[in-house]
Amino acid sequence: MAVALIILGAGKGTRMQSELPKVMHEIAGAPMLVHAMKAGESLEPSRIVVVAGHGADVVEAGALDWNPLAQIALQNEQLGTAHAVAQARDILEGFEGDAIVLYGDTPFISEQTLQGMIQARATNDVVVLGFEADDPAKYGRLVTDGDSLERIVEFKDATPQERRIALCNSGVVAAKASVLFDLIDAVGNDNASGEYYLTDIVGIARGRGLSAGVVICDEAETLGVNSREELARAETIFQRFKRLEAFENGVTMQAPETVIFAHDTFVGRDAVIEPNVVFANGVSVESGARIRAFSHLEGCHVSRGAVVGPYARLRPGTELAEDTKIGNFVETKNAVIAEGAKVNHLSYIGDAEVGKAANIGAGTITCNYDGVFKHQTVIGADAFIGSNTMLVAPVTVGDHAMTASGSVITSDVPSGDLAIARAKQDNKTGFGKRLMDKLRAKKASKNKG
Repeated sequence: MAVALIILGAGKGTRMQSELPKVMHEIAGAPMLVHAMKAGESLEPSRIVVVAGHGADVVEAGALDWNPLAQIALQNEQLGTAHAVAQARDILEGFEGDAIVLYGDTPFISEQTLQGMIQARATNDVVVLGFEADDPAKYGRLVTDGDSLERIVEFKDATPQERRIALCNSGVVAAKASVLFDLIDAVGNDNASGEYYLTDIVGIARGRGLSAGVVICDEAETLGVNSREELARAETIFQRFKRLEAFENGVTMQAPETVIFAHDTFVGRDAVIEPNVVFANGVSVESGARIRAFSHLEGCHVSRGAVVGPYARLRPGTELAEDTKIGNFVETKNAVIAEGAKVNHLSYIGDAEVGKAANIGAGTITCNYDGVFKHQTVIGADAFIGSNTMLVAPVTVGDHAMTASGSVITSDVPSGDLAIARAKQDNKTGFGKRLMDKLRAKKASKNKG
């Protein structure tokens, strides 16, 4: 059966105190909306509809950036969840499969839970995701009769007896798309908030003789984010999960609470992550690599046996081959570092190719930007770049070639050659002491005055 996702993301999120739409606030480097889309994509949906309202252009851009096949429905007035889902009707006109309603501010629904809902749809016309709340607070309650869901009642409208029910509503609903929209047509707004509640479709379905069931998940999956405090709490939950996942995959972390993962970080078995490492988006680290303390990685690939850091920064486009070494206070960007090459200290390697077993001396800089364009530096296999070399791109240093320390290299260096590009040293006899004595006398005179 084909599946369509309807993801609600129209709310402003007043408690966020932000101009940014609520669903675009990030957890682990990705908007909450993307987390919801990722979870739903485990169902291999044939259609994805994101309902946007406040900041619709920003929400649309974020959705399409993650999945260009997503479609946007606009909810110009926020009149409740049923009204929001109804905005997807035109886009899904004629769709014969199941629709599942997700929320852009509820980022932790698991793939297993969503699979369970689709399976439950085989025996129920409507399926609702529920959870047993430790503190039911003001959640809507699921009123059941055995295995059958009879209705959902919002806390504001619940009787004292109904408020004692611990089984709560997550808001996630699955039904055949045509059935879902037919039920929504019958939803009214005669309630304490004057809104069109999606939850009302259960009672309407039961009144029409349709069946309704419940799938129960862990309460943590249903966490909604409505404030900065809750956003920080969600980040903490995500990081805890990713660290546990890393341990289960055979990764060593001496101080896991100091390691920050992105939503898409991959770290292979027997890799070692030292304290205070930050992974931004798009990082993969292969088995047996070591990321040393206080390093920051983004948009890069680290191969088996490579060592990075401490205090290294790998920027997007960095590709480290096996057994490479990126040392302390080294920054790389759009750089391909071949097997066994070393960039050990205080260097910047950008828009560059570094050959196998090359050695880059301390303080080396690839001068890649002329103020308008970026240019490439190519360093050959077994080349030796002396400390404090400036490589003014575009420039090539051949295999087995060398540059003298302190050189400014502006022309290609043929394979096997030694390039020396610095002025001849001229020592002025006694001039250093005389100059220093003069300066000190001038300072003393100024202090007396």
